[in-house]
Amino acid sequence: MLKRLKVKFIAIVMTLVGLVLVASLAISLYSSYSSQRNIIIGALERNLAGDIDSVPTIGAPQRDREGGGDRGRNMLALGVLVSSDGVILQTSDGGVYINQSVLKSVVSEVLSTSATSGDDAEAHVSWMSRTLADGSVRIAIVDTTDADSAMHELIVRDAQIAAIALLVLFGITYVLAAWSLAPVAEAWEGQRRFVADASHELKTPLAVILANTEILMKDEAIPAESRRWVESTASEASHMKSLVNDLLQLARADEGAAQIAPETQREDLDLSQIVDVSALEFDAVAFEHGCTIDAHIEPDVHIKGDRAWIERLVRILIDNACKYAAPDSVIRLELAREGSKARYSVTNQGDPIDPDDLEHIFDRFYRSDKSRERSESTGGFGLGLAIAKSIAETHGGTIKATSTEQDGTTFTVVI
Repeated sequence: MLKRLKVKFIAIVMTLVGLVLVASLAISLYSSYSSQRNIIIGALERNLAGDIDSVPTIGAPQRDREGGGDRGRNMLALGVLVSSDGVILQTSDGGVYINQSVLKSVVSEVLSTSATSGDDAEAHVSWMSRTLADGSVRIAIVDTTDADSAMHELIVRDAQIAAIALLVLFGITYVLAAWSLAPVAEAWEGQRRFVADASHELKTPLAVILANTEILMKDEAIPAESRRWVESTASEASHMKSLVNDLLQLARADEGAAQIAPETQREDLDLSQIVDVSALEFDAVAFEHGCTIDAHIEPDVHIKGDRAWIERLVRILIDNACKYAAPDSVIRLELAREGSKARYSVTNQGDPIDPDDLEHIFDRFYRSDKSRERSESTGGFGLGLAIAKSIAETHGGTIKATSTEQDGTTFTVVI
């Protein structure tokens, strides 16, 4: 649980800060792009103004011939006058030359579109056109190579900054997560040890109580009225023993690798055989509840795991289905390969689980309102599914539940 909590903490911080960082860089890039576009548009508009011969060569800032302001803005520019049928009539006399194929491409695009401006990303040029009174077209062309290169370098640099910043953020968040969750980990470990120790200490007095009540029930001298209290004590002690055993199982499952063999030491398990044997064992239990078990088990489905815990996981889900299955219904068991993993599901037809309860079905000691009172058939302490989840996740798997009136309740483990 603490590992998942740490992962969530890191993911949330990384996502929030990462979004802020990316948004800031995106705004900066957009601002730079807008500035570049304004410079290009300004150069194009100036080149369309006045006589075509007045367009200066742009290689360095130059002053307008009539004493105006900065005309070139460090961008190579060319003015072209073409007829309506595409014949080039005149070009600006500024010592700026353009590749003829690029010029023809721009002229062709200008005459074939209704737009008054455009870009050629491959040739790194932008253009703007204006139709004159005599039907000819004045075209201004600027070279955007430097602007495009600067924008590309800015994008690469910002991407590098973002990558480095996120890497540093991950390191800081990782350390911060470990520091902030240390008290939680300590409290969790203390709780786990308390549950394990308390459960272990309760086993001996419970065993004595059960032994004594068993002896008393065999004593024929005890009146019938008194025997009723002895039987009630024995029943409650038996329930308490089940609770203690469940608490011990849960505490051991929480220990993870300390109780469940590490991955490198886990044995190869024939899950098909385990599910098949468990289904046979619960046939009688299902019969007592007035239902049957229908198993569809794909042969030779193998996983790596701790046999005792995997067997417990398989049995918990079947036992849970038997408790809540409707009379004369069928409990469906399915086991199949799912890629490199195994998919094990148990479905029973009965009262569907409320969506609000479904979110907490794997929480410890959680019981829906309609089943909070224990009975002989469905009585439990809300620990079975919590244990199943702990086993599945410790083995690197997942467990989920769905429940509808039409399809019934299905618990699915992928491991």
